[in-house]
Amino acid sequence: MGAQSRVIGSASHKVSGEWASLDRVISGGPLEKGGTLRVRDPSPHGERGGARLLKVERCFRVCCFLSHRPLFFGVLVMAASTIATTTTLAGEQSATLRANMKSSSNPAPEKHEDQDDQFFWSYTEEPHRSRRMAIIKAHPEVLKLCGPEPLTIPLVLAVVALQCTCAYLLSNTPFWSWRFWLTAYVIGATANQNLFLAIHEISHNLAFKSGLANRLLAIVANLPIGIPYSASFRPYHLTHHKSLGVDGLDTDLPTALEAFFLDSIAGKAFFCTFQILFYALRPMMVYQIPLTKIHALNIAVQLLFDYVLIQAWGGKAVGYFILSSFLAGSLHPVAGHFIAEHYVFDRASLENKQSRDPKNRIPVPETFSYYGPLNLLTYNVGLHNEHHDFPAIPWTRLWKVNEIAKEFYQDLPYHRSWVGVIWQFILDKEVGLWCRVKRKEGGRKVGAWKEEEIQN
Repeated sequence: MGAQSRVIGSASHKVSGEWASLDRVISGGPLEKGGTLRVRDPSPHGERGGARLLKVERCFRVCCFLSHRPLFFGVLVMAASTIATTTTLAGEQSATLRANMKSSSNPAPEKHEDQDDQFFWSYTEEPHRSRRMAIIKAHPEVLKLCGPEPLTIPLVLAVVALQCTCAYLLSNTPFWSWRFWLTAYVIGATANQNLFLAIHEISHNLAFKSGLANRLLAIVANLPIGIPYSASFRPYHLTHHKSLGVDGLDTDLPTALEAFFLDSIAGKAFFCTFQILFYALRPMMVYQIPLTKIHALNIAVQLLFDYVLIQAWGGKAVGYFILSSFLAGSLHPVAGHFIAEHYVFDRASLENKQSRDPKNRIPVPETFSYYGPLNLLTYNVGLHNEHHDFPAIPWTRLWKVNEIAKEFYQDLPYHRSWVGVIWQFILDKEVGLWCRVKRKEGGRKVGAWKEEEIQN
């Protein structure tokens, strides 16, 4: 495998007024209101990074207290500190690279300056906008599928009730017993992954028509997860849609430092085991969003809920929630979607097909769908191409999108198994954290982070 980066196209990315108007209908979230996009560069000094690490460690020490099992959560503290250190340093490195790119007046080179950078670098717009417009032109009736899905509401409440019931039944079960861990893995992790994806669905305003009602339902869905995150997830996730693959904006992208240090079977196994912590900590290290009233409410409600549970059922109840969340983002079948959605697996084949002329290069697929049975447990998140094409269409109607616009999806590569995805990701030397498509420009932070736009 060559060390040089892979160039995918040569056209520059410009967002026209036509796209922006359509986004207002499609995105499920508000658009920015003018102004120049600026990404805050992480501090080159160690004080802020150290403060962030201290906050992370304090959070997990609270988890230790709640669970009365400091050894287990001490391991999580060490892993979180390692991940935070890696992502903090990578954020500084990314900021330096962006500054260098902005200061250069030369067009984008075919080879990336950093010879250790093996990401696929694209100089074209992300593919979902153009495919969305083509589908709407060919099948205008697809827009009738947009809008909330009320079925999401009772499903969220049912899964929250299920998790609370399990927490109560396990309140007198030893934490390290096989019953506790088996329940947390089979039921708890599956249920909490379901709630992760319910919050994902709700973040697109697809449960209620009211933005505030959606924010409140997300806070309810957050309760069995144990740690408040629903309010922060929405702005980061909507930016992932608006800025797919944009370095410094799309926090779903692994940093170069992560890819470098975890470029081995052991490193990838570590990443898959602790990937929930990578996804939780990386966004804060790339850029930070302002706290709003919704964030404050999310934190207050979660802490109060955890406190009441500890008083009523003991610390093991909250320990069950947090363990379930950890396992949901670890080596678990439903966690395969994290990797399956945007990692490029057929790297060698794609590289062999690439032309040396950037203008003739074949676009590398950036999003991959999965059409298997685990979609039943995960709000059809496997239909990820369909979701990125139409984020305002709820989970119950994504199959209809595929049916209506079948000619647009039938030739796209897709995954047959999420378990197989995890297995191949770890063991295949040609697959790793480098296998993501990145672009240097385009996209934006949703709403420029104005409080009323984040909350509504």
